[in-house]
Amino acid sequence: RAKWVRLNVGGTVFLTTRQTLCREQKSFLCRLCQGEELQSDRDETGAYLIDRDPTYFGPILNFLRHGKLVLDKHMAEEGVLEEAEFYNIGPLIRIIKDRLEEKDYTVTQVPPKHVYRVLQCQEEELTQMVSTMSDGWRFEQLVNIGSSYNYGNEDQTEFLCVVSKELYNSPNGLSSEPSHKAKVRP
Repeated sequence: RAKWVRLNVGGTVFLTTRQTLCREQKSFLCRLCQGEELQSDRDETGAYLIDRDPTYFGPILNFLRHGKLVLDKHMAEEGVLEEAEFYNIGPLIRIIKDRLEEKDYTVTQVPPKHVYRVLQCQEEELTQMVSTMSDGWRFEQLVNIGSSYNYGNEDQTEFLCVVSKELYNSPNGLSSEPSHKAKVRP
């Protein structure tokens, strides 16, 4: 049995050792190169064919080599997590989930910013304006600006309506509305 193993992941060939692939005994990669349970097609060079994204395989293989998760700043942790789950690499799955939870916690600790708008309207428009405010906007205050004027025989009072909305800072510095999506955890 050869010490070196060739893997063709999504068209990109990786070369590593059986020892590296078997750092996680229960992983797909260890089982693949042991050859007992999993049978896999091979390319013309004898490399195991794996139909996965090679972009995310590099960090997986490097984790098996040295036990650390090292990502380039443009690589999505969620993508590496997806691959770690596919390859069944438990310690890496835990590391990435912890990082993602920490990132979520940090983002949620930033206090929201309040944006205010002042809208001017006439008395007859007031009910419609308040009832048709878009999602996220909240009524704050109504100020009678006291300028009655005559439109024919009708007196119209003008109001200033103050509304607000909370905006949350995201990691990239842009503001967004709060997310009410539920997170599903295994």
